[in-house]
Amino acid sequence: MSAPAISLPRRRRRLPFSPWHLVLIPATIVLIFPFAWLIITSIETPAEALHFPPVLTPHQLDFANYPQALQAAPFTRFFINSTVVTLTTVASNLVLCSLAGYAFARYRFLGRGLLFAAIMATLMVPFQVTMIPQFIITKWLGVHLFAPVGINHIGALILPNAATAFGVFFLRQFFRTLPIEYEEAARVDGASRLTVLFRVVLPLSGPALATLAALTFIDSWNNFLWPLIAVTSTNQMTLPLGLAYFQSAHSTEWTLLMAGNVMSLAPMMLIFVVAQRYFVRSVASTGLAGT
Repeated sequence: MSAPAISLPRRRRRLPFSPWHLVLIPATIVLIFPFAWLIITSIETPAEALHFPPVLTPHQLDFANYPQALQAAPFTRFFINSTVVTLTTVASNLVLCSLAGYAFARYRFLGRGLLFAAIMATLMVPFQVTMIPQFIITKWLGVHLFAPVGINHIGALILPNAATAFGVFFLRQFFRTLPIEYEEAARVDGASRLTVLFRVVLPLSGPALATLAALTFIDSWNNFLWPLIAVTSTNQMTLPLGLAYFQSAHSTEWTLLMAGNVMSLAPMMLIFVVAQRYFVRSVASTGLAGT
């Protein structure tokens, strides 16, 4: 009598990739398509750019659109203004938000919780509500205190954004996660509070500072509404405002306009590529859910 055959369990076939890729790949294509269309239009001829249905594989690559865009409008001036405003805003946010965030994280003073809650409440107020008071204050500062900071000057684009409530909150949360023993050891050695902050705390806060710098850079570089209100002279315009001016000043030459947009996106893409590895590290260690 033969022994009964032993049926082996069937091995389940596994996909060579995560099932989530079936959702992520189409979503990525949908998100990348407008950016790809932007780049394609920037190197097309005007006839292909206006063709319907859209031409996604141009027959002739016209890279001359980029130098023509630089000549058609003062893009060099727009780039310089955006660079000055953005770098100054980033530097002032890192300094001022670090000082305020460390004070809220480590100092105990009367009304600390109430003052911090008031600062956080400003995050819930839309800019459209505060833009008129901000305009009046900036104009008053330019008339009475700081003449270069007045309306129609790039200083008016820097001063209102020199420190943000989000930056204070973000760094305060990160500083609270750092071991206080390092600071106490430095204090025992005779270091002052500022020395502890700049010699001990900030060197340990690289991921948070890089993340805040990248987010501030992107926000300041893309800011459009406040420059539209505060600046009227072409020489003081930043890139987003300059692109809108370029579109309205010409009969919408789409190839040149798209070339200008690609050039304006290049610094942000570079910043994102450089700083992306800090994003997850800083958010994971900051503990945004905690208080």
